[in-house]
Amino acid sequence: MLVILIAHAIAAAVAPALVHRWGRLAFYPLALVPAASLIWVALNWPHGSQPAEVDIPWVPELSMNITLRFDTLTAIMSVLVLGIGALVLFYCTEYFHHRDGHIENRLPSFAAELVAFSGAMFGLVISDNMLLLYTFWELTTVLSFLLVGHYAERATSRRAAMQALLVTTAGGLAMLVGIVILGHTAGTYLLSELVANPPHGTAAAVAVVLVIIGALSKSAIVPFHFWLPGAMAAPTPVSAYLHAAAMVKAGVYLIARLAPGFADSPGWRPTVITLGVVTMLLAGWRAVREYDLKLILAFGTVSQLGFITVMVGGGGQDMMLAGLAILCAHALFKATLFMVVGVIDHSTGTRDIRRLAWLGHRMPGLFIIAAGATASMAALPPFLGFVAKEADFESIAHSESLGAWAPVVLAGVVIGSVFTTIYALRFLWGAFARKGSQSPTTLVANLHRPPAAFLAPPAVLAAAGLFFGVVPSYLDTALDGYAGAMPAAGADDGHYTLALWHGVNLALILSALVLTVGIAAFFSRERLRRVGLGSWLPLGNADRIYDAVIRGADVASVRLTAVTQRGSIPVTQSVILATLVLFPVAVLTFGARDQPQFRLWDSLVQPVVGVLIVAAAVAATILRNRLAAVLLVGITGYGCGAIFAFHGAPDLALTQFLVETLTLVIFVLVLRTLPAEAEEAKRHRLPRVALALAVGATVTTLAVFAMAARAGTPIADLLPDAAYYRGHGANTVNVLLVDIRAWDTLGEISVLVAAATGVASLVFRNRRFGAAPRVSDAGHPAIGLLPSAVYSPAVGDTTWLRGSELGDPRNRSLVLEVATRLIFPLIMVLSVYFFFTGHNTPGGGFAGGLTAGLALVLRYLAGGRYELGETLPLDAGKILGAGLALSAGTAVGSMLLGAPALSSAVITLHVPLLGTVKFVTALFFDLGVYLIVVGLVLDVLRSLGARIDEELAATRPKIRTRVS
Repeated sequence: MLVILIAHAIAAAVAPALVHRWGRLAFYPLALVPAASLIWVALNWPHGSQPAEVDIPWVPELSMNITLRFDTLTAIMSVLVLGIGALVLFYCTEYFHHRDGHIENRLPSFAAELVAFSGAMFGLVISDNMLLLYTFWELTTVLSFLLVGHYAERATSRRAAMQALLVTTAGGLAMLVGIVILGHTAGTYLLSELVANPPHGTAAAVAVVLVIIGALSKSAIVPFHFWLPGAMAAPTPVSAYLHAAAMVKAGVYLIARLAPGFADSPGWRPTVITLGVVTMLLAGWRAVREYDLKLILAFGTVSQLGFITVMVGGGGQDMMLAGLAILCAHALFKATLFMVVGVIDHSTGTRDIRRLAWLGHRMPGLFIIAAGATASMAALPPFLGFVAKEADFESIAHSESLGAWAPVVLAGVVIGSVFTTIYALRFLWGAFARKGSQSPTTLVANLHRPPAAFLAPPAVLAAAGLFFGVVPSYLDTALDGYAGAMPAAGADDGHYTLALWHGVNLALILSALVLTVGIAAFFSRERLRRVGLGSWLPLGNADRIYDAVIRGADVASVRLTAVTQRGSIPVTQSVILATLVLFPVAVLTFGARDQPQFRLWDSLVQPVVGVLIVAAAVAATILRNRLAAVLLVGITGYGCGAIFAFHGAPDLALTQFLVETLTLVIFVLVLRTLPAEAEEAKRHRLPRVALALAVGATVTTLAVFAMAARAGTPIADLLPDAAYYRGHGANTVNVLLVDIRAWDTLGEISVLVAAATGVASLVFRNRRFGAAPRVSDAGHPAIGLLPSAVYSPAVGDTTWLRGSELGDPRNRSLVLEVATRLIFPLIMVLSVYFFFTGHNTPGGGFAGGLTAGLALVLRYLAGGRYELGETLPLDAGKILGAGLALSAGTAVGSMLLGAPALSSAVITLHVPLLGTVKFVTALFFDLGVYLIVVGLVLDVLRSLGARIDEELAATRPKIRTRVS
């Protein structure tokens, strides 16, 4: 199974190169990937009660192991996904063969996306871990968005792709919430275990409904049905594969997968059965009113998906068998008919049935293929559609799981089947009939005949529908392997078998009734139209409702943004802080809470430091001088670091001191461009004071109640042992960052990289990347610089730092230059020491990187912007990228060494003279953090320092004579 996924990934990666090399002929070798995978499925068809399983530990703490399972239902879906996928790729070769020999510019990416979709869909059906299933689920959503929007220059394609993405993603998010609730309630995320031992209770029932919502949105069930007809803007191979055989089957697959365990859950049958029947009727009615061949099939697909949903979600062995039968039949005949439409469109240039006449006479081979698939869709014997439809009628009529609602459901399905017969005849007649015309229409008369290779894929599928209709026993044996696993709905449940002839029974009578009424209604369509039947039941337009909802959301978001984000920083901050106060206080007031218990201080030193912090904070709000206010804010930060140190957290104290120092420098760099004193804001002073006091009181109160709410053993008591025995380090804080919660750290450093990139891009505006200027750049004509070797009585001709030669002599300090020259190497050695010892003593990559950053700050302050380039002549963006790649790559390295992703694996080396040396892979993760912090500081100094220095220098007259 894993090999199939890897093969599809490799094929998707090389597909663009193959298409560039061979053009459309590259689809032939690409089709071999799903075809070979199909052979593997056939050779490894599951037999017995124990399916094949693959379990690869990945992030066991988050229940994200790669767990794959290959049972009968998986095998059935794999045959559809891989078999039809191979035929669709084969079909693409001729579909994209234009008469002028032109190959579409987007064809390389299209080929990669289609192969990747085949692999993602296979991954979805073999996933036993629901979190992994959701990952593949959303991957199919993204790939569907790209494939539907293939003709990106068309507004209709862009709108259809966005509509499909919004609807299915919204349903997917609801499903994710349901998955998390189910996994948390049951204690497992494995589908097999959930179905075997389903959780009960209100939370589980709500979770099941949320999962159903995701499934219904993917399978285009009412009220999410409108996106599928819109997606017909995609190329026809996409419609034949994604929207007939693969992606839209994901929802009904998930319902079929969960039905054995959750069919009796509250809310399951009312939701699944009701919406399924409504979808079948509504979409069937829309299909009989369309004139575009693809839209007829699209609404027909939605109708059939509603039908399949009723069958696989109703419960019982016979209904599951019948549901899987109609699922297979639908995939065969609907994929065939979409390919037929592609041939018609390719040959005539139209899909409008009003512009087609005599096509059956001009293309008899295509007509025979279409007639076979249409007969299966209309449930005519001896095709598989007839066998499946009879099984559906029979199982619903005798279903004990539906109870008293069985007759109502049967009536709805029979009426929906009448619509199926009508739109099946409408499709065949509209595409191929003569329609009373004495000669072919212009487009049909001038058509170019398709090659045999173009007709082969739909012919294979149509023949399969006929074969399994004549000999349904093979299919019955395959499907019964999963249907038999369903709980029996009664004593007689589970005895039905698929067969072409069951004798004269209720199912046969209903089938005859459906065909009779459907044929009569089709041939009486003009009379029905004259009496106004079409205007009686317009049934609304869900697409317009969607547009209205989107417009309403846009208007509401604009109005809300106009109030909360008016471009005023104080207003934005006030909204955020007011939310922080109101919501937690409301929950704390009306919710359950424990009696708070706390101590004001542990020693007399703490209140002294606290008084200093409060005094500095109050003074910072009063002073108008910006620099003085920043220094006072720095005192509050250093005070917090002192509190950490008193509480026995030297690592946190060290980091706090370093961050506060660096932040202070950044503030000073920014303040150079602002007036020395801020204007006193007299407006809204009292509301601001009240909001500030409320925020402080809220945070303090939440902290007090949070500490009082702890009922179990604090996790902090468990961390030292976890750090030492699992993370192989004595420094709990560092091990926590690089091992225990390394995923969080990876996300945080990613945000740091994004923030640094954003700040630098705003400052530089045009060219973000590059290194800080060096002394050798001084002669560049694009840079207005001071001449070298300037003289100042304060420093004479002595130069301790190269960059200071080009600095303003009025700003040079010989003492600072000498001190920097001496101290810089010591700081860098301390930085390296912090990095290497951080796993067992205070320090680590973050502290080491901050220390190195302070060294860079010192060189910059002493020597100016050119000294920064002399100190580290590297592109900050490349340092940031290297650090992020190193940290992320540690995940793979850990797995290769047998440890979970982003966790510590011990490497033991025998070094001559030194003996046995041990180190952990977390060291490389920490090295990435180190590089990111250094790159971040360099980027800040380059953008907020050197860049602003350059702009300030341009506003001052340049010094061109020596001062004597």
